[in-house]
Amino acid sequence: MTTIAFIGLGHMGGPMAANLVKAGHAVTGFDLVPASIAQAEADGLKTAGSAKDAVADAEIVITMLPAGKHVLSVWTDILGAVRPGALVIDCSTIDVDSARAAHAMAGKQGLMALDAPVSGGVGGATAGTLTFMVGGSDEAFATAEPILSRMGKRVVHCGAGGAGQAAKICNNMILGISMIGVAEAFVLAEKLGLSHQALYDVASTASGQCWSLTTYCPVPGPVPTSPANNGYKPGFAAALMLKDLKLSQEAAQSSGAATPMGAAAEQLYGQFNEAGHAGVDFSGIINFLRERTTT
Repeated sequence: MTTIAFIGLGHMGGPMAANLVKAGHAVTGFDLVPASIAQAEADGLKTAGSAKDAVADAEIVITMLPAGKHVLSVWTDILGAVRPGALVIDCSTIDVDSARAAHAMAGKQGLMALDAPVSGGVGGATAGTLTFMVGGSDEAFATAEPILSRMGKRVVHCGAGGAGQAAKICNNMILGISMIGVAEAFVLAEKLGLSHQALYDVASTASGQCWSLTTYCPVPGPVPTSPANNGYKPGFAAALMLKDLKLSQEAAQSSGAATPMGAAAEQLYGQFNEAGHAGVDFSGIINFLRERTTT
């Protein structure tokens, strides 16, 4: 049994922490939202009155927070209270520069650190099937891997500090671009009189095959578990996709990479969010494309 502190018990962090409890670990959690605290206690977590109190006795500290500024603020607050020899892991999706700054902060305190963002959405967090993309030292990764594997089905060491965030940003840029491509294809198929099932049956076994089609198909029917069959209730909200696409474009600008499709995807998801669909699943962009389609 490992003693773990988990800070950030929202839609992703809450189920992740609950899976650690199910695995037999002693988990103390903290969140600013009372409802999240109540759910965590129902899931078997011990809760603390502050982030500092949560980390006091922890061998491993995990944070799952909205953005880089929140991670750096929380780490500034807690690192002095973390016990010597502990490992600090950030599972948030943030910019690479903030991730590297967090590593440097931990290093100054003599602590090991990892950036370990996830892919898989709320469903993956609940089912314990997330993919972790991890940046940090070999020693830190070896310590963390048994814990992360209790929350996910795949844990990949991507390189040094910040590499996990780099992998997440690149992966989600692919996801945003591919979902738009799949959605555009279905809208075109509708205009051409081709059924959803016919397009799916062809593309899912041909060169158009991709995760956005075969696992997360944006039209009802072909993939029963996709959000399209549940009113586009978010497994991964459009607001989060826009956040990740913005991160990708910030990284592209700072590194000098040419990402015209990523830029176009960011623009389109920005319009989708501005139209009032931030809380809709990102695959719901197909409806936005239909509205823009000429008759």
